[in-house]
Amino acid sequence: MNELIGRVFNFEKKTYPDKNSLYSRLANEGQSPKALMISCADSRIVPEHIMQAEPGDLFVCRNAGNIVPPHASQLGGVTATVEYAVMVLGVRDIIVCGHSDCGAMKALATEADLTSMPNVAAWLRHSHAAQKVCKENYPADLSDAEKLRNMALENVVVQLAHLRTHPSIASGIARGEIALHGWYVDIHAGQVLGLDGETGRFVPLREGEPLPVALPQARRLAGDTSFAVAAE
Repeated sequence: MNELIGRVFNFEKKTYPDKNSLYSRLANEGQSPKALMISCADSRIVPEHIMQAEPGDLFVCRNAGNIVPPHASQLGGVTATVEYAVMVLGVRDIIVCGHSDCGAMKALATEADLTSMPNVAAWLRHSHAAQKVCKENYPADLSDAEKLRNMALENVVVQLAHLRTHPSIASGIARGEIALHGWYVDIHAGQVLGLDGETGRFVPLREGEPLPVALPQARRLAGDTSFAVAAE
C-alpha cells in the first residue's frame, strides 16, 4: 500500500483522540472559519501548515495556479466556494496565495505548448492578464527565476481583481466587512510575502510590524448617500 495512504489509520488511533474535544465541538457546533484561503494545489503548499491552523480555523479552496475566474466567465467550484464562505460562513478575510516555482505560472512564463492539455490551457486563460503585464512591463533580460517570480506575484494581483467581480465579495467590500489579502510563499526562503495595497508591492510578513493588506476593511460606496438623502 502507498505509505501516505497508510497513514490514514493513525487518524482514528492517534490524531482524533489527541484532539477529541476540538473535533467534538466542531461536530456539535459546526464550523466558523476565520478566513478563506485560495491557494495552489501544489503539494508543497499546505495552507493549514503555513497558517498554523487547527481544524475549523480555515476554509480552503485549492486549484492549479490559485486562480479565481471572474464571476461572469465560469460557474464552478471556486465561484461556489467563495459565495458559500462569505454568505453562509460569514468569512471576512480572504487570502489569495501564490508561491515560488509554481508549475502553472511556469507554463505562462515560458509560453509552454499546452496543446495536449486543453483544459489546463483554458484554465490558465484566467491568468493571461498577468502574463501580458509581465511580458510588456518587465525587462526582457531577466533570468528565468525572476520571470517566474514576477509572474506568480502579478497573478495574485490579477486574481484579487477577479475576486472583486463576485457579487458577494463586491457587496461585502462596499459594506466594509471584507478584507482581501495577497500572499506569496517563497518555498526556498521559507518566507511569506504580503501585498501592500497602498504601495502595490509585496513585502515580508513580520511579527511586530503592521500586516500588509491588499484591500483593508473600509466602507466603500461610490455614491454620496448623505447627499442623495438630502436631495430627496
